[in-house]
Amino acid sequence: MARRIENEEVRPLILHDEETGMDYTLEFNRESVRFAESRGFVIDDVDRFPMTKTYELFFYAFRMHHRNVSREKTDRIIDEDWGGIAGIPDGVLERLGMLYAAPFGTLSDGKEDKNPPKVTVQF
Repeated sequence: MARRIENEEVRPLILHDEETGMDYTLEFNRESVRFAESRGFVIDDVDRFPMTKTYELFFYAFRMHHRNVSREKTDRIIDEDWGGIAGIPDGVLERLGMLYAAPFGTLSDGKEDKNPPKVTVQF
């Protein structure tokens, strides 16, 4: 599910609520991925358990920019606004998978932290 495009930034998803006028930016950083993982989320499980894990991935995608959005609210977007998992617009799940994978590249390529390391290792 999580496919990463090398050396290409994955743009966040932006949801616009027509009723409230509210915009939601969905994307992941290290903290939001750690939050998901600490709750047992495994990205590969989205393909194996779509009825459960699709809702979880969608909820965790709000974490980076909208910490106060409840799981109930994100489930309601899928169920009521889109009519369930089958109604999720084409490309949304693929993009969420790519966004979830993006922070893993920052562990080694220095994109997230431009400062030189303050601790070095000598073998």
